[in-house]
This record gives sequence, structure tokens and C-alpha cells, in this order.
Amino acid sequence: MKKILSVIVLLFAAINMLFAQRDTEHWFAPMAANTSALSNPKQALYFSTDSVTPFPVEIYSNNVLLGTVTISKGNPQSYIVNTNTMITSNSSEKFTPIGKGIYTKGEKPYYVTFRFSVTSHGEILTSKGKAGIGKKFYAAATPMTGQTITYLNFTAGILATEDNTTVTVSGYDSGLQFSNGTTGITNPTMTFTLNKGQAYIIEGLQNFGTNAKGFIGAKIEADKPVSVTNGNFNGQFALPASKGSAGSDIVMDQSVPVDRLGNEFVLVKGNGGITDGVEDALVIATETNTEVYVNGGTTPIATLNEGDWIRVSEGPNGTFNNQYINQGNNHYNMHIKTTKNAYVYQLLAGINNNTATEGYNYIPPLNCFLPRKIDEIGMINMLPEGGQNVKLNILTETGATVTVNNLPPPAAQGPFPVTGTSSWVSYSVPAVTGNVTVTSTKAVTAGIAGGSGTLGYGGYFAGFSSIPVIAKQSGNCIPGLVLEVDDSFDTYQWFKEGVAIPGATTHSYTPTQSGNYTVRITIGSCPPETTPVYKVYTCLTKTTKTDTVCDGVKQIIPTFSNSTQIVVPGSVTIVTPPAHGNAVIDPVTGVISYAPGYNYTGPDTIVYQFCGNNPDFTDCEEVTLNLTVSESPTINNTALRECFIESNPSTGLFNLEEAFVTADTNVVKKYYPSPADAHAGTNEILNPTNYIAPNGVVYIKVINANGCYRIAEVTLTVMPPVKSDILVDKIVCMEGKTTLDAGPGFKGYEWSTGATTQSIQNVGVGTYWVRLRTGDCYTVQTVKVYPSEQPVISNIDISNNTITVNVIGGTAPYKYSIDNINWQDSNVFTNLARGNISVYVKDDYNCTPIKVDITIPNLINVITPNDDGVNDVVDYSLLATKNNLVLNIFDRYGTKIYQADKSNGYKWDGTIDGNKRVPTGNYWYEVGWTEPNGKNTAIKYTGWILVKNRE
Repeated sequence: MKKILSVIVLLFAAINMLFAQRDTEHWFAPMAANTSALSNPKQALYFSTDSVTPFPVEIYSNNVLLGTVTISKGNPQSYIVNTNTMITSNSSEKFTPIGKGIYTKGEKPYYVTFRFSVTSHGEILTSKGKAGIGKKFYAAATPMTGQTITYLNFTAGILATEDNTTVTVSGYDSGLQFSNGTTGITNPTMTFTLNKGQAYIIEGLQNFGTNAKGFIGAKIEADKPVSVTNGNFNGQFALPASKGSAGSDIVMDQSVPVDRLGNEFVLVKGNGGITDGVEDALVIATETNTEVYVNGGTTPIATLNEGDWIRVSEGPNGTFNNQYINQGNNHYNMHIKTTKNAYVYQLLAGINNNTATEGYNYIPPLNCFLPRKIDEIGMINMLPEGGQNVKLNILTETGATVTVNNLPPPAAQGPFPVTGTSSWVSYSVPAVTGNVTVTSTKAVTAGIAGGSGTLGYGGYFAGFSSIPVIAKQSGNCIPGLVLEVDDSFDTYQWFKEGVAIPGATTHSYTPTQSGNYTVRITIGSCPPETTPVYKVYTCLTKTTKTDTVCDGVKQIIPTFSNSTQIVVPGSVTIVTPPAHGNAVIDPVTGVISYAPGYNYTGPDTIVYQFCGNNPDFTDCEEVTLNLTVSESPTINNTALRECFIESNPSTGLFNLEEAFVTADTNVVKKYYPSPADAHAGTNEILNPTNYIAPNGVVYIKVINANGCYRIAEVTLTVMPPVKSDILVDKIVCMEGKTTLDAGPGFKGYEWSTGATTQSIQNVGVGTYWVRLRTGDCYTVQTVKVYPSEQPVISNIDISNNTITVNVIGGTAPYKYSIDNINWQDSNVFTNLARGNISVYVKDDYNCTPIKVDITIPNLINVITPNDDGVNDVVDYSLLATKNNLVLNIFDRYGTKIYQADKSNGYKWDGTIDGNKRVPTGNYWYEVGWTEPNGKNTAIKYTGWILVKNRE
């Protein structure tokens, strides 16, 4: 633009308008300007989208939220940006990490441009979204020719998208003189480190050393993705140099990384005159031996090495040799082909016959994977100062059907052929305004060329990647993240970690797991292509938890709510420390120890984060822990005593609820058999009012309303049966009586007889019980009164006039009598008369004596069995009334020789077997019977007898 010094006019120089790639995230690196070039600055962001659903877009600088706009299809928005957010003339903010630049993000894809101006100059930066961030770039600037203007410069801004990003800049000319006083000789490389949201600005003044061209092709490498802004604030590139010596303009654009480049390009001329020496192309090589061909030529116009560049229309000695071809109706285009991927920037002018309205923009490479629709470009003809005259240039594949806002362009607007390729055609649609949507049945990209008497600008709206890239349709991470590629391809297949996802065959996909995602697409005759990897992460999970702090320090163990990853102790951080206590992280275990302030009770909050151990797709969680600092209940140990259970005297029936272990109110008590159970809440005693147990301890967990608890011990004592030591069984005579005495010391007595006295009298034979009370316990004690066992006269031996009484049973010593009056200790009675007598016996109990009647028979000592009728036989027939009467005769050797019984009349006639007489001599006899009394007393009567026979 020519400067008219006599008239104060606000002029806007050539503004290139390269519209943004449609994406959910965008970055703008800042730039440097001389103070004299920053007069009356104005700048704003312009947003548009194809989403019919409104959504917010957040705007950040240096990681600080500046503001938010809400956009939707047909409702684009602008946002005013302060100058110092993006542009600096302060030398202290150059060549050092600073908090400048812009980052925006939205829930759905959108376009955004940064449009800015100063007096007489203006420009537009176009965000390429994620296609514009990368790790390797080659810088672009205009090959300046108007070196007499002192405020010309070149500048490059690098904006980091991640922390700890190391950047190295190299490959620039040794003759450069940077604005911080260093040179290409003293500093052949620059290395610096940036955190997310920080930027680094490089600048050189045009009128020193080789600054006019020496920074073009400089290599910018980073170990993490960065965004790059490059160009001139201001620049002048008219050929020959004399044409542009009096005017300049801001020439700036956002670059793309080398992995987004291609090797075939079509440019449609802007609004400058074909011979003005401004409309041109700049090619920058990224690889050695890059050949450059123009308009289908068979001979390269140049062979470039890495970082080298060429201005396509520049002839010998700075002359201008136009390379645009008029394809009819004054529609000019140019075809450029390189043998290796390269940068192509279009140099353009705003109006005819004017070399000061300049600008440039990055030209996207042609490929069959360009989208089929550009929807929508908002406020296409607007700058911050108002509307401009704009024509729309369209590039598409040959044979495609094209519409602009749903209407086909007339034939006068295209299609026009492109010399050098039969695969592509171009259109020009004049006087476009407002919001524009371009569609094609084949690959398409579109740009604009705008201008007036004071300015010109242009730009493209898509195609900043040689193949499609995955973008976020909505969300940022799982859950809520939706991925997409352009919806104009023929087929889609999504992959996770290189494995096809069944059923994922549309242009969008909602991932449910973190990982590396790609999508393979096909369209027309293009070979299948797979997008670059898109890394999907899970969102920072935000959870809210509650807990109670009881009795001092609380150990907080970071634990994932859903992820299966293991928490890395070193990742634990405290985001918001507690207001009423202190929190310390153990670096080895990651455990957080929280201690409330002295005597503090009440609410407190701590916010902490932690991450898992997957190095590639790390899950992280942020926990807001709402704590209640509470005193624990006040408790005391106690004891319960209960009476024994009669069926199991070692146990008692306890009502544990009667144990007074706390005076606190609003508490809950639970009962457990052990301390471990009480702490763990296991094996709870569910019947505390009827708890049967032996001696031991139970534990009561006393819990207050905040969940704090203490455990009280309750000692259980079973009071055993207390019996009378003196109350014992007794033996009395059958007809006797006795006294049963339980003894003193008991609180009460209840006898089975109904008596309530210590003792009962006149008790006969039988079984009795007494209910003895000790305290509140009762012991039932049974006592028996047995009849004494009466003695039994087992047998009586009679020898002549002497009897011996043999007694069994009863309780010795015995007493003996034959008249029931006179008693003796001896069981032998002598000198008794023959005949019937009674024998009495009693034992030590002195009960009614037992009586046995016996007969003492006459004693026969001599028989003379001679049949004279006198003493012929031994005759005991008078005892025949006795039971079991038998008479046995023995010789002197003890041999039984005769038995007299009922069969022979209880007589012996001195014979053996009744036939043979025995010899004269002494013989023994034994008479035995059983007295017919109740005891069947056995009587044995023995003696000797002399038998005299005549023989």
C-alpha cells in the first residue's frame, strides 16, 4: 500500500485470511512487532461451526480462562482480544518463555481465526486445529525487498501445548542479527524449554545483516507438540524491489508441521495485477534434492536442499516472471508439483496496481482425501472494521458437482482447467458475504481473495493435512468423548491398537476405553488411507467422598473408584489443603495423613489427586474428601453379674443392654464377642437382651452420629449355685422322723413342704428340696431322707444249747436279744432250753428290732439201732413243719453216708442207704432248715451221735 502522508486515513493492508481447520481445539502462537508499527491496534477471534446444537467455546491464555462464547450453525461469534495477549513490542518479552498466546477448546468442532490490525496494516491468523501442532516445522517469512523501511521485521512464535517441552531452532543464516543483540554466528542454534501455555518469540529487524531472507527455511524442532506463527510484522516483497520501496504490510500465518505436508498444489490468483510483481508463490523444501515443477513443466525450475527456498516468479537479478496462467474470463491459476513434500505459501495483493497491500497464506496440498464439504465459514467478508469485497475460490476434482450455499455456480464462474493436471479444476465466485457452505461430490478446498482500495487478503478453509485426521466431535476424554473424521468418505473402519473394532464403520465413534485409535477410510479411486494415531484418554475422574476423623490422625489411602490401574505413590498431590488441619503425603506409600487442628471439631475438606501406573494412558482421579472432625464417644468399662442357668450352671442369661458404658446420648451400641469383631463389625451379637454366656468379656461398640466409635469392655460373671454345706441326706428308721437344716447365711428359704424357715422338723423318709436365695439368685438343693437298711439274720447256727446268730445288712454294731429286753453285743447265746425261742437283732440306728422265731431241737447223742423200740433211730420228724428240712449223716472222715428228708420221714436208723448198718462208732450229723418267717432265716443244727450196733 502506498502511504499518503497528507491525509490521515485508516488503511488495512493486504490481509491473508486462511480459515481454520474444523476441530475442537485450536492454538495461536504470539508474534513480535516494533513499537512504531503498533499504532491503534485492534484484534478479535472469530468463531463458526456446522453444529446446529449450540455449545460453548472456552478461550485461554497462559492457562487462564479469558472468556467463553456460545456458537452454532448460522450463529458465528467474535471475541475481542487484548493486544498484549498476542502481540508484543517489549524487548523483555522476546527470546524468553512468556505467558502469551491463545488456546481455545469446545465440545464440538469449529473454525476460529485471529484477525488483527494497526493503522494502515492488518492480517489474519488461521488456526489449523490439531493439524497445526507438531514437532517439526520450517519457518516461513516473506523475501523482503523494501529494506529502506526501518520497522520491517521477521518473527516466529512457538507456543507449547504440554509441560516440559524442549525446542531447538537451527538452520538459519549466519548473517542474521536478532533483536536481542545476538547473531547467527554467536548463536547458531537456540534451545529453550516451555511449559504448557508458554510461548517463545524470535525476532530480527529487516534492515540489519541478512534479515530480509535469512530466517526463511529455519528448522524448528520440539520434543512435544507446539504451534508456530511465522511471517513479518511488517514485510514487503514486490518485484522488482523498486516497486515496493514505499509501502509495507503485516504478512503472517500459522504454519503446519512437516508430517501434514504434500507435494502438489494449485493457486488461484488474488486481486493484484498480473504484472505488479506481488502475486506469486514461495516454496520451502524440507528434504534435500527436492525438485520444483510449475504448470506441468518437464524441467524443474529449481532443485532445493533441506531448508532452501525459491520464489517461483522471481527472475534473474530480481526481475518478475509471472507464472499464473489465464484459463479464461481472467481466471488465473498456477500448478506447482514437487518431488518431495514441501511448504507452499501464496504471496498476494489486495488490489490491482498496488504493491503495498500484501499478504501470504499457507497453501494446503491437493489430495483425494480433502473433505467434500466446508460448513460453515462464518462472517466470510468481515474484518473487525467492517465488510469487504470478497471472491470465493474453489478447488475440486474434475467432474465434481459443486454448490455454494446449496446453489450451483454459473458457468462463468467455473470450472476452469488447471495447466499441469487434468484431475483438478478451479472456480471463482464473486461478491460472497455472510456465512458460506461449500459442497462437492469430490474432494474440495476453498479460499477467498478480498480487497478494496486500501487492503487485500485471502485464505483457504480446509486441507491442512495430507490425509484426514481424527478430530473430537464432542468431549475431551472418556466418558463423553466422540471422535470423528469428515463425513464425505465412502467407507470407514475404526481401529484400537491396530485391531478393527466390530461395527465401528461410520465417520464417528464413541470410544469406551483409552488407547491408540485410528480409522481407515476409502473414497473413489483413492487407495485406502489410515489416519494418524489419536490418543484417547480417560477423563480426570472427579469424585466426592465423605469420611469422619475420630481420635486424631486420619490415614487417607488414595484408591481409584473405577480404574484397575495401581496408584503411583509419587503421583499423589494435594490440590486444596484442609482449612482446619494439616495433611502430609508419605512419598513412599502415597498415603495422606490428616490431623485436625487442636481441639477442632466440625467440617473440613481436602482435595487430592492421584494417577495410575499405565505410562501411556494414565488414569487420574481427583477426590474431594469432605471430612467431619468429631470427638469419639466417652466410655467406661463395666461388669454384669447374672445367676447361673439351672440347666447349664456354667452359663448365665445376660441382658447386655443393661451394661452402662456411656453417658453420651445419640449413640448406637453394638455388641461383639471380641475386640477384632468389634472393629471389623463382624459376628455381631444380635440378641443382646438374651445373651447366654459363661464367665468372660463382651465388647460394646459405642458409635456416635458422626460414625466415631470406641469399644467398651463388659466383664461377665456367672454367679454359681450356692448350696448349703450342712444340708445332707439323712438315714432314719422307716418309721422315724428327722430335722433338715439348710444352715444360716441365705437370704431366703423355700422348702418343698412350703416352709420358709431355715430348717424343717419331723421329716420322715422321702425326697425334699429347698430353694435357697443368695442375693437375687436361687439355688434349688435336693435332700433325701432314706430309711435305714434293716439288718437281716442270715442264719443261726445251733450247737447243743448254744446258738450263734449271723446278721447281714443294716449298720453295725448290732445288738442281740432273746427277750427284746435284755440286749447284748455278742451274737452267741448259751445254755438255752430246748424248744421254741425268739431271737431279736437291731443295728446301730436302734430301730424296731427284727425278730426270728427258731426251734432248738432235742439233742440225741446215742442210738442203738437193734429194733427194740428204744433209741433205735434219730428222729427229727417233729421239725417237718420247717422249710427245707434236711438231716445229713457224716462219718468221721466227713463223708456223707445218709440223708434224711421228707421221703424217709426225717429219720436215720443207723444204716447206709437204709440197708447196711454202720459200724459202732461216732458219727456227725447236721440238721438244716429255713424258718418260715419273712426273712427265711437259715438254721443249722449240728452235733455228734454214737451208734452202737450189736454186730
